[in-house]
Amino acid sequence: MARLAIAEFLGTFFLCFPGIAAILGNRVEVGSGAGLVGIALAHGLGLAIAVHVFGGISGAHVNPAVTCGLLATRRIRPPLAGVYIVAQLAGGTAAAIACQAIFPNEAVLGARLAIPLPAPWVTTPVLLLTEFILTFLLMIAVYGTAVDTRGAGVKIGAFGIGLTVALDILAGGPVTGASMNPARSFGPALVFAYWQLHWAYWIAPIAGGVAAALLYERVLLDPADRGVA
Repeated sequence: MARLAIAEFLGTFFLCFPGIAAILGNRVEVGSGAGLVGIALAHGLGLAIAVHVFGGISGAHVNPAVTCGLLATRRIRPPLAGVYIVAQLAGGTAAAIACQAIFPNEAVLGARLAIPLPAPWVTTPVLLLTEFILTFLLMIAVYGTAVDTRGAGVKIGAFGIGLTVALDILAGGPVTGASMNPARSFGPALVFAYWQLHWAYWIAPIAGGVAAALLYERVLLDPADRGVA
């Protein structure tokens, strides 16, 4: 179990560190000029590498919403799911602390340490709907590339999942920050002590992940591949 927890911790760090760093680097105080495309690719490539490296150890959930989705379809047991979520939150927090140490205070303060936040015009229902849809798409990608064994020879699962994160950020980044991942939101929020609407970044991703997991498990997946942890 310790090995699984370490894999989830490191995998979440692989996702969150480049993503947060890309956002802070895009600040005028640093001036990388990465823009939304660069930020999306940083998250997507980080996740793709995490799945490649740690998928064979822990499954590389690196996201409490993914873990909750697989818990809903009984592909992971509750005690282990709890261990995964704690490790994921710790990984996201460690990434935020590392970025806080690396980047100048002006960039960190200006970007609120890259906490996913809604645009000023976004209402709470719009936030919930957007994060639900983004995470629903992500969970479908997880199931279709990493769980469903059909067509395994033509799939590159890690990049399918990573590219889904990238496209979700391109679509939803200007709306909600495109978290899709409570661990990605939790680490910066904890380090920066900023909790505005933080609850929504748990509820919507987990709901989207569970809905997608149930849909794929019960409707799209070959019955022979349905498993119970």
